Amino acid sequence: MIQALSGNAAVAYALKQVNPDVVAVYPITPQTVAMERFADYVADGDVDTELIMADSEHSAMSCCIGASVAGGRVITSTASAGLALMWEVLYVAASNRCPIVMNVMNRALSAPINIHCDHSDAMGARDTSWIQVHAENIQECYDNIFQAVRIAEHENVRLPVMTNMDGFTLSHATERLETLEDPQVQKFIGEFKPLYPLLDVDNPVTYGPLDLYDYYFEHKRQQVEAMELAHDVVVKVGEEYGKLSGRKYGKLELFKTEDADIGIVVLGSTAGTARVAVRAMREKSVNVGLMKLRLFRPFPLEEIKNALKGMKAVAVMDRSDSFGAFGGPVFSEVRSALLGEDIEVVNYIYGLGGRDIRQDQIEQAITETAQVAKTQKVKSYVNYLGVR
Repeated sequence: MIQALSGNAAVAYALKQVNPDVVAVYPITPQTVAMERFADYVADGDVDTELIMADSEHSAMSCCIGASVAGGRVITSTASAGLALMWEVLYVAASNRCPIVMNVMNRALSAPINIHCDHSDAMGARDTSWIQVHAENIQECYDNIFQAVRIAEHENVRLPVMTNMDGFTLSHATERLETLEDPQVQKFIGEFKPLYPLLDVDNPVTYGPLDLYDYYFEHKRQQVEAMELAHDVVVKVGEEYGKLSGRKYGKLELFKTEDADIGIVVLGSTAGTARVAVRAMREKSVNVGLMKLRLFRPFPLEEIKNALKGMKAVAVMDRSDSFGAFGGPVFSEVRSALLGEDIEVVNYIYGLGGRDIRQDQIEQAITETAQVAKTQKVKSYVNYLGVR
């Protein structure tokens, strides 16, 4: 079915079609509208969900963890400072192997207070053992919800999944998208099968015990293995979803990289503008290709190496900064992935606090990277694009 929906409405509609057991929420811009819309579905009896209106984001995630270990299919949503307030319990959710799905509408962190998009919230949570998937457009925001449910609940994974979308750029924009029918969604996600639920009184279990040096290290190592296993699950689920919807998903998406001398790496909605910029620079005989990262955790190291090998220089665009570090978080990881390769990697930090990124600015980054490829000399590895 073809619909015109805002990002908020698309997320709410996807949650309605999933019909989870529990949704625990707390309002924060720009995701409040999605949860208000979902609350309407609950009030109208369109879903069987128990909606918990918590007193903070920390409480909302705590409720999600309780519902998950009790044996329920659980989803929530947040943004920015809300995600930061969940900091402690993000680790608890992952360490207890709770297959929670959380939609994050990416927004800058204070201070000064800012309600617009950058990726500082998700990047701050990148080491919490949550799988992270990023969307370019509203269609992907919608599609990612269903895939996240399957990925999180897979027997080889059982880790929480964070579906990221750019606040306001996507959350409050309206686009045409193709939606599935409810029976299609239910068949795709399947019936939830809890593992070791607290409410199974015939098989008692303990959650949240003291875990000192005797076993803590081993439990962390198990999370590492689950993340590694998630690579194949993400690909297989994306392929299955492609057969259902006609829209196949993987870990990353490549555009004109086959013969490219230089590359540009982006995350999120900026990929659309970058694609236009790549086309324009191709018309100027600049052999540039685009790599759009969809999966950031687990980090698709091998796919990145294979996509960028043979290039002379790569520009990595970060919509967040790592203060005191050498470049932004995406840059640091891509550069590490390319260790041993004869490729210069430069960083462009842009769009903090929702500042627009224009086609000509991306073309500027491509032009400068082409010069690096030509001379093999780098004036600055870390650059700020569009700052006054």
